[in-house]
Amino acid sequence: MTHPTTARLLRLVGVAAATLGLGLTAACGSGSSSGTADGITLVKKGQLTICTHLPYKPFEFTQNGKVVGFDESMVDLLAKQLGVTTSVISIEWNQITSGAAFAANKCDVGMGAATITPERAKAVKFSDPYFNATQALLVKTGSGISSLADLKGKKLGVQTDTTGQLYGDKYAKKYGYTTVVFDDSISEFNALLTGKVDAAINDNGPEYNFANENSGAEVTKEFDTGEHYGFMVKKNDPNATKLVDKLNAVIAKSQKDGTYDQIFKRWFGTLPKKSIG
Repeated sequence: MTHPTTARLLRLVGVAAATLGLGLTAACGSGSSSGTADGITLVKKGQLTICTHLPYKPFEFTQNGKVVGFDESMVDLLAKQLGVTTSVISIEWNQITSGAAFAANKCDVGMGAATITPERAKAVKFSDPYFNATQALLVKTGSGISSLADLKGKKLGVQTDTTGQLYGDKYAKKYGYTTVVFDDSISEFNALLTGKVDAAINDNGPEYNFANENSGAEVTKEFDTGEHYGFMVKKNDPNATKLVDKLNAVIAKSQKDGTYDQIFKRWFGTLPKKSIG
């Protein structure tokens, strides 16, 4: 995200693994030398090597020893198009966004719910947007709260130093609610279930995931903050450009044939509320 968000906090959990350079495999690849697939040179023969920083559920996390999630499912579409398997490596996040991981030939693609920003675009080449990273309103199921205007005299949970906090504070006076600050998203969301707050605002991805796993909560509103996620490849590299062009084509096809909606519903329990990008 543009500001510190749930992603940054959750990724701290994986720092130890990242520091040790722990590689986690989403599907077993073969070979240790570089190879080509559909005219594109890959770091390792027979596999698409992906760098991320674990965990950030439901975009990428480990389940039964394998890396799974929304991002992994999307990149797997590219791997299948190329006729290779996927291998996911967890490393420090700034190695990916700074372009260092690509310069060191550690991976072909970077993923991690990465907000596309001008600053990052100086160091890496982004794919087309594949996810609208809006802010969203999480409420108790059946509460009747569908917008900030319904919160007059009530309490809105926000996570410290996030885009959601900035957005919530911005409209607090206008709609007459009070913001309550929490250190992390889980504390914020659980406070909603226990009645400490009447609603919560945060990134839409984690909120959809929480609502999908907790029947007592639902997302009733999204606030368009103009943020979008993109996958990353090496900048100013003809081979990487060919790879990301192929990825863009895969993303576009998935949105047209319904595959994107299927993947979205699998990981978020609902269909996307608006078009991507």
